[in-house]
Amino acid sequence: MKMEIDEKTIKENVKRIRNEIGHEEMDINIKELNYNEDLNELTIITKDRPDKSSIIGKGGWVVGRLKEDLSLNSIHVESYTDFMQKEYRLKLSLQKIEDSLNFLDENNPLYTPLSNLKNTLDYKIKNIYTFNFEKYLQKNFKKNLLTNNKDNMHLAVVALSGGVDSSFSLLIAKYLGFNPIAVSIDPGTIILPSQFKNNINRLTEKLNVKHEYIKINNENLVNEALSGKIHPCGRCSSQIEEEVFKFALENNISMVIFGDMLSTGSQCITDKIYNNQKLKRLNLPASLSCGKLEGKNLIKDYGIKSIKGFGCPLLYEVHKKYPHMKKYSIQRILRETRSSALEVGEALELIWSFYRIE
Repeated sequence: MKMEIDEKTIKENVKRIRNEIGHEEMDINIKELNYNEDLNELTIITKDRPDKSSIIGKGGWVVGRLKEDLSLNSIHVESYTDFMQKEYRLKLSLQKIEDSLNFLDENNPLYTPLSNLKNTLDYKIKNIYTFNFEKYLQKNFKKNLLTNNKDNMHLAVVALSGGVDSSFSLLIAKYLGFNPIAVSIDPGTIILPSQFKNNINRLTEKLNVKHEYIKINNENLVNEALSGKIHPCGRCSSQIEEEVFKFALENNISMVIFGDMLSTGSQCITDKIYNNQKLKRLNLPASLSCGKLEGKNLIKDYGIKSIKGFGCPLLYEVHKKYPHMKKYSIQRILRETRSSALEVGEALELIWSFYRIE
């Protein structure tokens, strides 16, 4: 017989479990509970991050036992302070998208997909504790996902690297009705290895999205990185962006979508001047204040294989030859962690991967 799911029950059981497994006694502070009876899933909103830690316990032992004792399929523990930050960023994004829509005529092809993004933001803000991407998108925009429109007018170019963030961006862009064309910049296997290409090919085929590889020569960057003169990520990223914008202009497409998770809020959509022409840059995951876990959950059924660490062979070699370069990669990870794009555990795993390269 299942126990009643209420705050008193949760607190009593957490305290009991902590005592049974030898954890110190702590106050259990809960702000809100959300129980999904259909999925038999419980979301616990704590007052702050330390309260979240007290319920999860060391190594996740406490919350694991709690799930078993209450016969739940899963338990999600989140802190209210994290939601406050996310809600604020979502509201800034919503305002920026609304401002962009104000400059568009309703007959402009971009008006509909940007309106769909606006409505998604609005719904996520109003249902911030329980928002589920897959359910929302399937309910509201499934027809866009199923549409076979490779040869129709493309409203956006999506930069696709084969990683989680860009794959998530392509899937969301298809759902929202951008009818995207995916572009992958290919500097060679030292930067775009076969496992990323396999992800790219599987995803674009499954989504029935038109896709192109663009070969570039960045021999100078590779040589400078392997000689210890530069950390490659910044310059590599700039080169890729430039090529994607160039492709968009050559194909008369005014919107370019990237999987950037850091440019949240008022920076989620910006004007980009390239060759004296104005394009729109939309950082799709950032606009929705998404973390990597949300991205992984959405793309899990689309053939995207998990790749350990950054997955870049060039960066692997740079770290191996010049260990001091690791600090610049770690700075990047910490930046994403501070923004909540990465969970602490994910960040730790990435950093630890730098020390398993010998």
